[in-house]
Amino acid sequence: MTRDTALFDDVSAAPAFPVLEQGILDHWRAADIQKKAMARSKPGKAPYVFYEGPPTANGRPGIHHVSARTVKDVYCRFKTMQGHQVDRRAGWDTHGLPVELEVEKQIGSKGKQDIEKYGIAAFNEKCRDSVFTYIKDWVSLTERIGFWVDFDRAYVTYHNSYIESEWWILKNLWDRGLFYKDYKTTMHCPRCNTSLADHEVSLGMKEDVDDPSTWVKFIADSAELKKRGVGAAGETRDVNLLAWTTTPWTLGANVAICVAPETQYALVEAPPFWNAPADAAKELYIVASVLAPTIFAEGTFNIVSEFSEERLAGVGYAPVLRGQEPAELGSALRTVLVDSHVDITAGSGVLHTATAYGDLEMGETHGLPVLFSAGRDGLMLPDVKAPDAAEGPGPYTGVFFKDADKQIVRDLKQRGRIFRSDRIKHAYPHCWRDDTPLLFLAKTSWYLRTTAVKDRLIANNQAINWQPEHVRDGRFGRWLENNIDWSISRERFWGCPLPIWQSEDGESFECIGSVEQLSKLVGRDLKDLDLHRPYVDDVTFVKDGKTFNRVSDTVDVWFDSGAMPYAQWHYPFENVEAFEKQFPADYISEAMDQTRGWFYSLHAIAALLTYAGDAKTPAGPLAKLAPNSPAFKNVVVMGFINDEHDKKMSKSRGNTVDPWSVLNKEGCDPLRWYILNAAAPGKNLAFKRDDIAKQQMPVFLTLWNVYSFFVSYANLSKPDLSRKLSLADRPEIDRWLEAKRNKLIADVTKALEDYDAAEATRLIAEFVDRDLSNWYVRRNRRRFWGRVDEGEAESAFVALYESLLTTVKLMAPMAPFFSEALYRNLAKHQPGGAAESVHLDDWPEADVAAIDETLIVSMSLVLNTVYLGRSARAKSNLKTRQPLRTAFVRVPDAAGLAVVEANAQLIAEELNVREVKAMGPEEEAAFVSYSLRPNLAAVGKRLKSKLGALKAVLADEKQVAKIVESVIAKKAVTLDLGGDPETLAPEDFLLDATDRGGFATSVENGLLVALETALDAELVEEGRLREALRQLQDARKKAQFAVSDRIVLALSGSGAQAFAAKYAETLGRELLAEKVIVGELADAELVEVLDLDDMEMTAALRRV
Repeated sequence: MTRDTALFDDVSAAPAFPVLEQGILDHWRAADIQKKAMARSKPGKAPYVFYEGPPTANGRPGIHHVSARTVKDVYCRFKTMQGHQVDRRAGWDTHGLPVELEVEKQIGSKGKQDIEKYGIAAFNEKCRDSVFTYIKDWVSLTERIGFWVDFDRAYVTYHNSYIESEWWILKNLWDRGLFYKDYKTTMHCPRCNTSLADHEVSLGMKEDVDDPSTWVKFIADSAELKKRGVGAAGETRDVNLLAWTTTPWTLGANVAICVAPETQYALVEAPPFWNAPADAAKELYIVASVLAPTIFAEGTFNIVSEFSEERLAGVGYAPVLRGQEPAELGSALRTVLVDSHVDITAGSGVLHTATAYGDLEMGETHGLPVLFSAGRDGLMLPDVKAPDAAEGPGPYTGVFFKDADKQIVRDLKQRGRIFRSDRIKHAYPHCWRDDTPLLFLAKTSWYLRTTAVKDRLIANNQAINWQPEHVRDGRFGRWLENNIDWSISRERFWGCPLPIWQSEDGESFECIGSVEQLSKLVGRDLKDLDLHRPYVDDVTFVKDGKTFNRVSDTVDVWFDSGAMPYAQWHYPFENVEAFEKQFPADYISEAMDQTRGWFYSLHAIAALLTYAGDAKTPAGPLAKLAPNSPAFKNVVVMGFINDEHDKKMSKSRGNTVDPWSVLNKEGCDPLRWYILNAAAPGKNLAFKRDDIAKQQMPVFLTLWNVYSFFVSYANLSKPDLSRKLSLADRPEIDRWLEAKRNKLIADVTKALEDYDAAEATRLIAEFVDRDLSNWYVRRNRRRFWGRVDEGEAESAFVALYESLLTTVKLMAPMAPFFSEALYRNLAKHQPGGAAESVHLDDWPEADVAAIDETLIVSMSLVLNTVYLGRSARAKSNLKTRQPLRTAFVRVPDAAGLAVVEANAQLIAEELNVREVKAMGPEEEAAFVSYSLRPNLAAVGKRLKSKLGALKAVLADEKQVAKIVESVIAKKAVTLDLGGDPETLAPEDFLLDATDRGGFATSVENGLLVALETALDAELVEEGRLREALRQLQDARKKAQFAVSDRIVLALSGSGAQAFAAKYAETLGRELLAEKVIVGELADAELVEVLDLDDMEMTAALRRV
C-alpha cells in the first residue's frame, strides 16, 4: 500500500441519475460504443440473432414502449458481453390501416369513397410522409433509454426491396397451391371496408357487448304442416316457427329456417307475446321440445303435440322482412331444412339462416342463394322492408346495421312478429384499429392455406421456449389448434400490393414473384417503378392473347411484419449469406397481444417456407436451410403497462405517463430496473411512479454508498488490488464473500439464460443489500480503516473490489448507465485492464471451486439469526445500540446448533448482546408459546367439508404440539380428519408465537431468537456510550470532515467530566480524536447537542 496517487476518481455523495446518464450517453457517442458492441464477437461464439418487431412512427412512443424496448435490450446486452455477435437492426412498420386512418383524419375522409375522390396517389403520398412524423421522438427516446438498435440500417416495410421479398414469398406459396382465392365468410370492417384476418379479429374482441335477444315469429305453411300431421285438421290459427336471434338486422337476408337432426320438436300453444294479458288469444309455435320450458313462462304454455324434425323438413314459411331477392330463387329458399349446425342447448332449436352473414357453409350444403340486407359499408340496403311494403326504399335505408336493430324490432313488434325481445351481454368482434363492430360477411378474398401445415404449426410451437411457459400451450397453443386459413387480402390503398394479375375475362391469374418477372411480362424494365398503388395498378400485360390487370387488393399488414426475417435482407434477391446466418431468431419479445399478431405471422410464414413437404404439400424453399423450423427459438411475452389502479392507459382517460417526465426526474436505470423487477413476463404492471423511488432506487443508492465507501478508503490506503491472494489463507468472511460472489455469477447467468430478468434483478438486489452492504462492509469497517495488519486489510479491499466490479458487470444488461459509470472508475485496476465500456467487457464466469456451499449455508444461518434478533428488538422497541444481556437461539437440528455455537461471538456483536446461548427445540417453551391456525388461502378450497375436523384437531394441545414441531422443522404432517388421512404441508398452517414475560422473540423457518429484555445499570451505561458514538460520527459527517481527518473533541455539560474520563480512549479510537477535553472549544467547526436521554451533553469539534 505505497502508491502516491489516488487509485480512483473521487465519488460524489449521491448520484443525480439524469445527469449521470447524460454523461454516459455522451461517452457512448464520442467513443462509438454502440457500434463497437454490435460488432463484438469472440472466437467460437455463434451469432445471437435478435429480431426487432417494427413499430409505427406515426404516433409518439409511450411508457409501454420503454417497457418493451427495455426487455428487448437486456438479453442482447447480456449475449454481447458473453461474446456473441448481436446484429440489432431497427425496423419500421409503415403500411396498413394504422397509417391510413391517421391520414384520413387529416383530409377529413369518412371512408373509401372519399379517398378515391381525393386520389390514391395523393393519399398514399401523404401516408408515406406521415409514417415518420415522430421518428425523431422514437430515435431520441430509444437512445435515452439505452436500447441499442441500428437505425442507419433500419428496414422499412414500404421500400420496394421489402415488397419484392413479400412477392417472392407469395409466389412460392402460389406455386405450391397454398395461396388461393375463395368465396367465404370473412370478418369485415365496414368503416375500413376491408376484411380482417382471424388473428386481427381476436385483437378487437370485446366482452359484454350489449345486443338484442329476440324471438322472431315466422309464419309456416300451415296447410303443409297439417298434411304431415302437425296440428289439428280444423285448426285455423297460424303456426309460428319461433327463431331466436341477436342480429335482427340480418332478417331481411333470411334464406332458410334450420332445425336439428334427430331431435324432437313440439307444437306449443302459448300467449302471443311475453307477459301478455291472461285473456290474450293463444298462438301456436314450433320449438325444440327440450327448450320449451326455457322459452315460455311456467304455467302459460301447453304442448299440443311432439314430432321428429323430419315432419318439418321442406315446409315453407313467410319472411318477416324482404331483402335483395336473387335472380333465381331456387327450391330450397325459405323452407325448413335439417342441419347439424343447429344448437339445441340454447335459443329455440329453430335457426334463422342468413348465408351472407355467417351461414355460408350451411347455404353451400343446401344450395341456398346469398341474400344481403347490409352492404360492405355496414349500411342497410334500400331493399330491406316489410314483405307487403310499397315500392321504393325501405325505412332502414342507409342506417348503420347495428343501429337498425332497435327500429327493426319495434316495427316487427307492431306487426305481431316478435314473441319476446330482451338484451344480452356477449362477446362481439370489433375492428382492432377503429373500434367499429365487424360484419360476418360472405365475400371473395385471397387466403393462405395455413391449415395445410397446421400440424407443423403446432409441432414447431413445441420447440419454442416461451416466457411465461403457459403461453405455449395456452393462449398461443389453443389459437393454433383452431387454426383457419389466413385471409390475407385487404381492399385498401397503402400497403404491399397483392401480386396477382387477372385476365379481362376473369378466368386466368398470374402471380408475380419479382420485378424482373413482371418486367419480362410487360416488355420493359420496371426496376424504378414504385410498387405501390396506383402506379403498380397501371401495369398491364398480354399473355396468351389476354390482357391482365392487377387485382386492386393490398396485403394484410401483419404479413408485412411477419415477412421481416426475409424481407429485411431483400432475400432471396441479395444478402443470401447474411440471411442464412440470421435465421431463425434466437430471441424476440413483445406484449401479450402479439401472440395473435406478430408472433403468429412470424410463426405461420416460417412454417410455410420451411415445411419439409408431404404427399399433398410440396416442400418450402427454406426446407433445406432450416427444415420445419419456427421463426424464433425464445420469446419473452410481456404483460401490459396499466395505470396505478391497474386500468388501461389511454389519452381519453387522461391516465397516461409521459416517459420523459420519469427519465428527467428518476432517471432511466431506476425505471428499467422497476419494469424488469415488477413486471414479470406475462404479468400486467400497475405502474406506480412512487414505487420507482421506494422499491428500486434503494438498490442503486445502497450500491453507490458501498462504492463510495470503497473508493474513499482505497484512495487513502492504496491497496494492491491486482495481487493474487490464496483463498485458503484468507479470513473466513472473505472466503464467504468470494463464495457468494461466484454463486451470484452462476445464479444471475442462469436467470438470464432462462430469460428471467426479474430473478436476475432480485438476486443482485439481495446480494447488494443483505450480503455486501449490511453484512460484509458493516462487519469489516475496521479493516478498511487501517485498524488491522496490512495483509488482512488488503484481503478485505480485494474482496470488496472484486464484488463491486462483478456486481457492476452483472447488472450492466439491466442498468446500462449506472453500471457504466461505476465500471469506468473501478475497472482501471482489474487484471488485464479496463475495456472501453462495461458493455465491451467479458461477462463474469463463476469459479465453481470457490463456491463453498457449506460456508454459505452456515453464514446464511448466522445472517438469519441476526435478522430475527433485530426483528425481535424492533418489535419490543429496544434501541439497536442498547446492549442486552443474553440472546437465546433455538435451531431445529444439530448442524445448526454447531454453527450458532461456533459463531456466538459474531452474533453477539451483531445483536449487541453480552452472550449468545444456542439451544434445541425442547428448551424453547421458556421463551415462547405457539398457536396454530389453518391457512385458508392454501387449504380452504381443498379441504372444504374437512375444515371443521381440522379446527377440532387444532383445539387439542397435544396434537398442536406435534404439528408445531413439524411446521418448525418444515416437515409435512398427516392428520386424521373425520376418518380420512390428510397430509398437510408446513405452509398449510399459520404459526402464531407469543412471547413469555421478560423476552422479545422472533420466529421464522424453524429458527427462534429470544432476547432477554431486562436492563441493569451497566447495560444502560454501555448503551449511552454507543449512542453517543453514533451521534458524534453523524456530527463528523455533518461537519463534512474527510474520513481521514483527525479532530479535537470537546465535551461540556453536567455529565461530561465523568463521561470523558471513563471513555476518552474509546472516543479517541472511534472518532480519530487526538484530544478529548472537557469544556468549551473556541474555534469549533461544529457544535452539536447530544440526545442521550437522561444526560445533557454538548459536543464541539474541529479538525487538527
